[in-house]
Amino acid sequence: MKIIFMGTPDFSVGTLEALVEAGHEVVLAVTQPDKPKGRGKEMQFTPVKECALAHNIPVYQPKKIREPECIEELKKYQADVCVVVAFGQILPKEILEMTPYGCINVHASLLPKYRGAAPIQWAVINGEKVSGVTTMQMDEGLDTGDMLEKVEITLDKKETGGSLFDKLSAKGAALCVHTLAELEKGTITPQKQGESTTEYAKMLNKKSGEIDWTKTAVEIERLIRGLNPWPSAYTQWEGKTMKIWEAEVEDVVETIDTHEPGTITEVTKHGFKVQTGEGRLAIKSLQIPGKKRMEADAFLRGYHIEEGEKLACK
Repeated sequence: MKIIFMGTPDFSVGTLEALVEAGHEVVLAVTQPDKPKGRGKEMQFTPVKECALAHNIPVYQPKKIREPECIEELKKYQADVCVVVAFGQILPKEILEMTPYGCINVHASLLPKYRGAAPIQWAVINGEKVSGVTTMQMDEGLDTGDMLEKVEITLDKKETGGSLFDKLSAKGAALCVHTLAELEKGTITPQKQGESTTEYAKMLNKKSGEIDWTKTAVEIERLIRGLNPWPSAYTQWEGKTMKIWEAEVEDVVETIDTHEPGTITEVTKHGFKVQTGEGRLAIKSLQIPGKKRMEADAFLRGYHIEEGEKLACK
């Protein structure tokens, strides 16, 4: 097939690579504009742009894909299908209906669950046992198009947003190649989504990681895993932002506990525990400003922390 590929972040790259390896002709890669990054504010290519250039695929970076001149530019390539993976802009009807096979989207959830911008992180945060990838025939709604194919995976007990990201990126790449082959054969029957059984997977930002110690230990531990590596869960300690990278829910909860949420209840040479709204959380790995991520025992060898101290509570 002649394909216009639309995507931007790392998650999209696996699918672009898989399409090239499968022998498809990717005639154009459409991605978000380059952005300045770092102290020097040097312009940085998107991951999809880097991948496309490595395969000598032309790159197009419109600020607003809805502009008439952008639509006309895409028409020039006379593609058979558009494949869209985390592009980052809403596509107009003209693009959705531009090619014979329309626009096929790779979405990192088992639709209709977790429509929206951050399905991977929310699956971990909400304690889902199973997640997956859906290929979808895009329409003008937000992740509401007809479903084409799905693949499921079981989440590991220690699944993080990062580890699930990698798994679903690989699964999505293979599924997209399979879906295109089946579409060409005419063997796929699209299925309507119906209504979602969960809340919208809203976009995350750095503020999303602020730990509310009044929540249960189970909820906080899932938040820590879901937001690892980005935007990361954090709290305040002695006026410093302390990122929490790994924690464990304490197995045994005492019958009576008078500690307020956020209070450090125990400090040993191996780590420390924090009271939550229900249960305690053993902190295993953390990071403070200017330092690399470190295990809790290493942190305690360099910094003094006492029982009874309180971490900032939201």
